[in-house]
Amino acid sequence: MLNRFVSAALAALLVLGACAHEAPTSLVEAPAAETETFSVRLFDKTIGKLVATTEGANVRVDFEFRNNGRGPTLAETITLGADGLPTSWTVDGATTFGNEVHETFALEGNVANWTDTTGPGTAAKTEPTIYIPQNGSPYALSVYAKALLADEDQTLPAWPAGRLSLTSQGAARVDGAAGPVETTAYALVGDDVDPTYFLVDAEGDLFATMSPRFVIIREGYEAADTQLKEIATRLSTERLEKIQAETAHRYDAPLAITNVRLFDPKAKAITETSTVIVEKGLIKSVSAGAADTSGAHVVDGQGGTLIPGLMEMHGHMGQDSALKNIAAGVTLIRDMGNDNAVFSELIGKIEAGQLAGPRVVRSGFIEGKSPFSSNNGILVSTEEEAVAAVDWYADQGDFWQIKIYNSMNPEWVPAIIERAKERGLRVSGHVPAFTNANAMIEAGYDEITHINQLMLGWVLSPEEDTRTLLRLTALQRLPKVDLDSAAVTHTLDLMARNNVAIDPTIAIHEALLLARNGETQAGMADYVANMPVAVQREAKAAWSAISSPEEDAAYKAAFEQMTGTIRRMKDRGIFIVFGTDLGGALTLHRELELYQKAGFTPAEILARSTFEAADYMGLGAELGSIEPGKQADFFLVPGNPVDDLKAIKTIRLVSKGDTVYFPSEIYPYFGIKPFTDIPAVSAPAGK
Repeated sequence: MLNRFVSAALAALLVLGACAHEAPTSLVEAPAAETETFSVRLFDKTIGKLVATTEGANVRVDFEFRNNGRGPTLAETITLGADGLPTSWTVDGATTFGNEVHETFALEGNVANWTDTTGPGTAAKTEPTIYIPQNGSPYALSVYAKALLADEDQTLPAWPAGRLSLTSQGAARVDGAAGPVETTAYALVGDDVDPTYFLVDAEGDLFATMSPRFVIIREGYEAADTQLKEIATRLSTERLEKIQAETAHRYDAPLAITNVRLFDPKAKAITETSTVIVEKGLIKSVSAGAADTSGAHVVDGQGGTLIPGLMEMHGHMGQDSALKNIAAGVTLIRDMGNDNAVFSELIGKIEAGQLAGPRVVRSGFIEGKSPFSSNNGILVSTEEEAVAAVDWYADQGDFWQIKIYNSMNPEWVPAIIERAKERGLRVSGHVPAFTNANAMIEAGYDEITHINQLMLGWVLSPEEDTRTLLRLTALQRLPKVDLDSAAVTHTLDLMARNNVAIDPTIAIHEALLLARNGETQAGMADYVANMPVAVQREAKAAWSAISSPEEDAAYKAAFEQMTGTIRRMKDRGIFIVFGTDLGGALTLHRELELYQKAGFTPAEILARSTFEAADYMGLGAELGSIEPGKQADFFLVPGNPVDDLKAIKTIRLVSKGDTVYFPSEIYPYFGIKPFTDIPAVSAPAGK
């Protein structure tokens, strides 16, 4: 669930098209065109531009950036009415991963009509209403801000659904080449799960939009990048601190959960009815049947199942996603690369109880510098710098492994691995461009990241460049691969012989390969009706460009090939870890569900995503199962997930150490309709 304008994944924006609408001619001289230019900033670098040109009532926007070899390029045209509300809005282009978009909105008289990737819609205008484009550029904030600031209560109903509103977040002075600018910060809420934070100047014009990682700012003020990220971090932190204060429950006496069965990941089975007592964040006792609960706060489990906390093995966590993961029963995230300083600060806030969030196992991201670099972690230009980056991560003392990325020079990998092993760090990663998984396994990788990275070695020639979207589009070639051929068998045997694990991230490949415009994605079908309108529209949008029936069939068959490969890995005993690269939370539930197609039983999936994951990371003595002396990390569901894995999607209670959360208290803060009730907690006598 990503904020549409400034998400950490930077994956919900679009790619170029063009659409021009001729303005009516007039004998009156038209006002001169005004152009606003903004720089797109990530990790202290300008990676793209947004240019908006206004002529009378018409605004033309061109937007583009590139990170990690991909990014949005967008052209849109907006026509505003006398009241400042859009009467026409067109978006032509394609999404980050190539899906073509041709979105239109028109208000004619009192009838609004629109078409986006979900299909056509229409509504009668009965009051001033603003259109929310599914794929609008961040310049949409300028339209929203002016319309909402002109409204008495700064709230307007919206098409296709919902309401948009602004709340002032205080003043900020920003210095730059053209002199200081006095701005006001606002939070836009109503269409998505998280607020969008942005600045407008004294004239009400858009000055910047920002998140803790990503900034789009008026040209000439790029040096204020850090200041704006700090503002966004502060605003987000204040909001999340408030939610934490109102939803985190810490009890002044032991907590007893009665009338509940447990999932035992070692036996891969459900126990008989039990009582679990927690004290000071640790599991004090697990008793068959009833137990003495005097002096304890008591939750009646009503015959439901208590499951050890889930472990998301491929995250890039930010503070907005941290609480959502807790609400989904995710109590540990293996972070696979982040802004090191920002992430350290977030971990400190979580450990101090200031913010909610899972426990964290850190990976040190190392990427080679190139025009296609992912601007994350540490970027290096030489083998010496790469080895020094390994030393830096090892010196921090809180990194479990390093992760190598696409633009790394393959010739440097052996030296990187040698130093990592010397310093006690494991090595995982993508397969760098111009090499293949076999070479990385032989060089000493402990784990391959993403199933496509492995399988591309069977279909690409050595000169083909996987730093581009080719690493996704070339998946069309997978249906031609014989999964029992000598080439496939050799790779899988290499993995098994060298004890190399894999992090397939199969749910993201499901979205890339199987999502189609106008069809609800299978991975979102179980929860999308409870989500805000932006997420509901996202659920009916394709990710990849599907330009012919042949491509459609090839992508669908490619997903089946991935599933078949995972099945063969399982049969060989290759260790498979379950992570999403999609933010975890509700998407992790889908990730787990998909492994049933590869031959895992629900019990095997739950064991792998709890105790076996913890044990893999050296944490099995303290996490991953519900046993006396272990951390009280678990969640309560009404059903039996061994009979039906979908039971994990309906969560009544989550415990992480000494803190208990009820997801149905959390979700309304994000515009999400709760999925179940809140269990009653009976206080001990005298409390």
